[in-house]
Amino acid sequence: MKNIYLVFLSFAPFLAAAQNALPKAAVANVTDTYFGTTVTDPYRWMENVKDDETAKWIKSQSDYAHKYLQKLPYRADFINRFQELGDAGDMIYGLKKRGNSYFYLKIGRGDDNAKVYMREGKSGTEKLLIDPEKFVENGKQASINNFSVSPDGKYISFLVAIGGGEYGNIRVIETATGKITDDLITDTRWESGTWLPDSKSFSYNKLQQLAADAPPTERIKKITAYLHVLGTAHSTDKPLFGYNTNPDITVDPRMIAFANFPEGQKYALGTLNDGVSQSSEFYVVPMADLSKAKIPWKKMINFDDNVKDVAIMGDYLYLLTYKDAPRFKVVRVKISDGNLKNQEMVFAASDAVVENINTAKDGLYVGVLDDIGRRIYKIDYQNLKKTEVKSSFPGSIFIREAMPLRDGVIMGLNSWTMSNAVLEYDPKTNAVTDTKILKQIPVDMLGIEVTNAFAKSYDGTMVPLVILRKKGVLLDGKNPLLMNGYGAYGVENTSPFFDTYDLPWLEKGGISVFAGIRGGGEYGEEWHMGGFQKTKPNTWKDFIACAEYLIANKYTSAEHLGIQGGSAGGILISNSIAERPDLFAAAIDNVGINNALRYETTPNGPSNIGEFGSFTTEEGFRNLLAMDGYLKIKNGTKYPAVLLTHGINDPRVEPWLSAKMAARLQAASTSGKPVLLRIDYDAGHGLGSSRKQFIEERSETLAFLWQQLGGK
Repeated sequence: MKNIYLVFLSFAPFLAAAQNALPKAAVANVTDTYFGTTVTDPYRWMENVKDDETAKWIKSQSDYAHKYLQKLPYRADFINRFQELGDAGDMIYGLKKRGNSYFYLKIGRGDDNAKVYMREGKSGTEKLLIDPEKFVENGKQASINNFSVSPDGKYISFLVAIGGGEYGNIRVIETATGKITDDLITDTRWESGTWLPDSKSFSYNKLQQLAADAPPTERIKKITAYLHVLGTAHSTDKPLFGYNTNPDITVDPRMIAFANFPEGQKYALGTLNDGVSQSSEFYVVPMADLSKAKIPWKKMINFDDNVKDVAIMGDYLYLLTYKDAPRFKVVRVKISDGNLKNQEMVFAASDAVVENINTAKDGLYVGVLDDIGRRIYKIDYQNLKKTEVKSSFPGSIFIREAMPLRDGVIMGLNSWTMSNAVLEYDPKTNAVTDTKILKQIPVDMLGIEVTNAFAKSYDGTMVPLVILRKKGVLLDGKNPLLMNGYGAYGVENTSPFFDTYDLPWLEKGGISVFAGIRGGGEYGEEWHMGGFQKTKPNTWKDFIACAEYLIANKYTSAEHLGIQGGSAGGILISNSIAERPDLFAAAIDNVGINNALRYETTPNGPSNIGEFGSFTTEEGFRNLLAMDGYLKIKNGTKYPAVLLTHGINDPRVEPWLSAKMAARLQAASTSGKPVLLRIDYDAGHGLGSSRKQFIEERSETLAFLWQQLGGK
């Protein structure tokens, strides 16, 4: 290995002068008073990224960041290694099975974007169905963000988005001929459609048409489920469920409406959710009544029933609930009863977290998470007997798909040190087999050591973390270490998964750590509530405690410690460096919600009120102010090196949330360390980014960290 010390010295003059060359942001203080408290915002003018002045400032910052990052030592080494790993194996997403045919999104060897493939049986020939390259517009990349397969397997509806965004059009393809039909649905986001049992129609989420002067916060409101029949015009589609579809049902405009049609079942299912909350409202209606002018939806479950998900089989409604069960349980009720009074226990609460439920012909499949990893159980519909699905494959198994008219379950296999696989369980033989759809990646991870540990937080709470390092790496406090965290929406961060994009860092002697901080889902809803609104400070206090644990145990030291988080993890990163700038040498803030108090004013903000709260109430304001890292930045403070990344087409977190943070840090920090704003003008929140884009950003991120953390 080359001597990084000499390279770093030769690069140092450029780094020292670099920050001075950045364009300074003008300060134009705006003050707001909330419940007697005045808040000053120096960069409010940046909140319109289409404004000429804002756009020019962001572009100049991004141009500078790209030039800076492209000159970093080891950037090319990381890119080359990632390309080698990408050429060694495939990535599979969204696998579905209809009849004997498998359908999936795949980024194959040498491919840049995910394409939809079909394969007949486990040993059949793979057939390319949908290539996003055919939908490129004005030089902007296209991506297939989601797809759905009709029950008979003859049609696929799919969502095409442009420029890394998430808004797009739904198209339909015939699987036998590869012909794109004339069906075209615009004004949609996320979903690719949910097919009805007749395989001739599907529902989808339609966005409302807004006037040009409508507030941006109205963009993701009144989202209604519509019905589209193949071969008919989009304009004739019928509203099925949601806002203003039934005078007997009052729907909050913030709620997103979904309609589902379990195959072979008597009832259709309607769901209302704000997009982030753990609980939803659920409605049922006989399938036969969907054709009525006024569809008689009947509410079965309220928000305060604390039901996360449901599944239908016959006259039974199976509920995944955290009511009196913070780590979730499964109960069932009869739909014909019309209420939840007579509940029958199906899967009792325990120390394990119940994550999901799926109906199959032979039983209800239940996915759980514990300290070991993920496991799957099958529940007999008749006697409710519980049986664990045993696998001889080493690793953690989770549910990919089960269907009410098909026996068994398709599973995913994950491990920290072995490549992923797609497995299938056949209850008739009680055997779990590898479908071979996802081939083993020929990468040696046996030299990687995995350690599960716990850090004591400020209040005595034990916080789990997973530590990955190459065997032989000494615990001398000098190792470049990257700690990743999230801590929001009840999403866990510590279960095993195989990631070749982490391998080059480990190969160089870096250490990777995944922290299971409060706000996440490591221990169910109680863990989520431990970092939620009023208790949100626990999220970064846990993270800080994890950092102190790693330093105390000689994994690293403050001068070699880097942290990373994205999206809601921006709250984590911005507050961590604001409260303990001395504890970290560098921070990576990807598409981060750094200015939490202003997030509610964005298009996606209202749908996140359920997770973060609202500044329209005093309690909500106090909570948001406490979690706003941008507003905590203080002049004259030695902040760590910070790299902020964002896609300009991000529909979830507006790019100005990163721009304002970059401007504030550049003005306030006296450490002399770089604060960079890297913008991708053909990307969004990350969902539709190509492999090339991901490799470049990941390589520049790791090269930046390797330099700032003193890698040798």
